[in-house]
Amino acid sequence: MGMYEYEGRITASVDFEYFPYHVPDEEKDTVDIACELNPMCELWELQKELARLDVSEDVLYRPFSTLSYGEKTKTLLAVLFLKENAFLLIDEPTNHLDVKARETVGRYLDSKKGFILVSHDRTLLNSCTSHTLAVNKTNIEVQRGNFASWFENKKRQDEFEIHENEKLKKDIRRLTESSRQAGQWADNVEATKIGKKSRIYEQCMDNRAYIGEKSRRMQQRRKNLEKRQDKAIDDKKKLLKNIEEAEELKLMPERFHGETLAVFRDVSLGYEGEDEYREAASGLSFSIMQGDRVVLEGQNGCGKSSVLKLLLETAGQSGKKQAELDGMKRGALLNSGVITTAAGLKISYVPQSAEHLNGTLQEFAAEWELDETLFLAILRKLDFSRVQFEKRMEDYSEGQKKKVLLAKSLCEKAHLYIWDEPLNYIDIFTRMQLEDLILKYAPTMIFVEHDKAFAERAATKRIRL
Repeated sequence: MGMYEYEGRITASVDFEYFPYHVPDEEKDTVDIACELNPMCELWELQKELARLDVSEDVLYRPFSTLSYGEKTKTLLAVLFLKENAFLLIDEPTNHLDVKARETVGRYLDSKKGFILVSHDRTLLNSCTSHTLAVNKTNIEVQRGNFASWFENKKRQDEFEIHENEKLKKDIRRLTESSRQAGQWADNVEATKIGKKSRIYEQCMDNRAYIGEKSRRMQQRRKNLEKRQDKAIDDKKKLLKNIEEAEELKLMPERFHGETLAVFRDVSLGYEGEDEYREAASGLSFSIMQGDRVVLEGQNGCGKSSVLKLLLETAGQSGKKQAELDGMKRGALLNSGVITTAAGLKISYVPQSAEHLNGTLQEFAAEWELDETLFLAILRKLDFSRVQFEKRMEDYSEGQKKKVLLAKSLCEKAHLYIWDEPLNYIDIFTRMQLEDLILKYAPTMIFVEHDKAFAERAATKRIRL
């Protein structure tokens, strides 16, 4: 987009459009914003595109600010794709979208050509991409195929390099020892030309010449071995450059003395608006048992986050600090039903929003009574550079803020881990790292996550609202 300074040349025969597009005045009707963004767009064309995205055309005649996150995403994608000669640069379009909306966006993108998509959702990438451009640690590569085929190739390449690395390490040790022995033999042979060892040869110059030639050859052998050793070392340096070395994380879940941690019985909940009460979910009944990993599923706005917050409130762990961390001024109201939690239940909570984080990591650790050394060590394992430790959290990227919240939870010993969309803005390798952690330590959890691949691996129980 030409927003940063760079070296080299970027040439293109198309106009680039960036998504998400910033809407300056969200109080305008959506149709007016669409006309400003794309004056050549015909209304019937836009209605046709919205229908393909399962969006009702009545959103066009509502203020843009009243649209849900999913409706905003789909509408802007439709408007931008209708631009002529436009090549879209689509930056993480599915954050906060539910599974159904992600599938719809994936099908829509699969029907389009001419875009670069940045996403950490493996299911989405597999559904709509024909090539994968990987920004590695030392290079950038483009491969034909979706994420799954690229990742399979990467695993094979990594395995080959690890095997070659081990082989070269053995060769280097063998060559080093051979070079040492050759040098020692050459020195011993050379020593026979002079001193006490040479007396038996003093009467024969031919023997001295033979010894000199033998010593020269032994020295040459040592040099050849050292050259082979240096080449093996150089070959070794070319390996393991792009291997993602995600260090193994640890979790400290505590086992509760009882088997039942929480129970919902015929719960209905909703929100108190300015004019009326709006119900979000009803007839909700389920239990969380020791060892369960419960994923809450459902469309945006159906009350998944509210279920987690009501569970926190019932357990008496939604204090002032937690509310500040969550950044929510008003939560859902329990309309009817009963929520019970076991006495003495320790809960660790990761909220959906991280935008309210501020201050230093050291201040954050002190406020939440975390072991600062452990907290920073976990952040390092989550690929935080040491330079980030000196920055204030308000200057972090969204992904870095989310990792701060995850590191906090991983520091805490808890009976129940409550995670609300923990993977928003989190890279693919960290997602896999967290999956492996959950499968290894098997904590009791209830979480909301729209990453289908993560939910399928991590969850043992699914509840659809």
